[in-house]
Amino acid sequence: MKIIKFILISLIPISCTSQNISENYVLDDVGILVEKSDSAKEYDVIYNSNNKIYTTGKAFVFSYYYKNLKGEKFLITKGEEIKKENYSIFGWKFIEFQNQNEETIKEIKLKPLLGNPFSGQIDDYNQTGISYEYIMKNSRSLTMEITGVIENEPNIWIHPPRNGFFQILELNPFPYIKAPYKIGTKWNWKLDIGDNWSDKRWFEWKGRIENNYDYEIVDKKTILTKLGNLECFIIHSKAKSRIGETELISFFNPEFGFVKLEYKNIDGTKTILELEKVE
Repeated sequence: MKIIKFILISLIPISCTSQNISENYVLDDVGILVEKSDSAKEYDVIYNSNNKIYTTGKAFVFSYYYKNLKGEKFLITKGEEIKKENYSIFGWKFIEFQNQNEETIKEIKLKPLLGNPFSGQIDDYNQTGISYEYIMKNSRSLTMEITGVIENEPNIWIHPPRNGFFQILELNPFPYIKAPYKIGTKWNWKLDIGDNWSDKRWFEWKGRIENNYDYEIVDKKTILTKLGNLECFIIHSKAKSRIGETELISFFNPEFGFVKLEYKNIDGTKTILELEKVE
């Protein structure tokens, strides 16, 4: 995302906090607050040094499953080889949860990265780089992708995993929490999405769509997670476009970030991600 070089001060209440926001942050092209660029500072100083959750040296390991309209659970496993001009990749397919094999993806590992991961391609990239690695039961990596997270005082926003089957999550609200962290806080944003994200296994469309997202912090309570009992903010979010609606319920903990993500997909199916451990 490229930065819009201004911020609408009239949208922010006048206070010490809002002054800090106006001095240190700008709205990017989809309306999310990011740190101001500074040619005198290194990339990591601007975009990574203020992170408290998604810091380098950590690995966030997620489990997942997919649930169809019948309520049956599936995982994703290695599919057929797809040959390109100078290389080949592997596709994906569903496998029943109880029938997983050595080439079934068992976990998704998120790692924050140092530096601009797209240096030379997107020189004004304004996010902390992260990688998602898709680990199979045989402990090998099926594939890996690089994307980004925005973490700062005003907001935390993160790209979900979106490789192979997980492209379906492009149509859902992204994990996102905005200050002040309290019940009743509401916000919205929007994003244009191309038809390269469509797939006949969930929904096909032509041309671009505009997803409009609405978020609200609806609760704060202690829940049982794979990391133990954690106090979490619960965020309900919806996305609407000309092709339909999707939903996301996020469970956010200030120490570990998004610890559980419950997606309702464009076709009514569900995808669940849960943080298993932080390494």
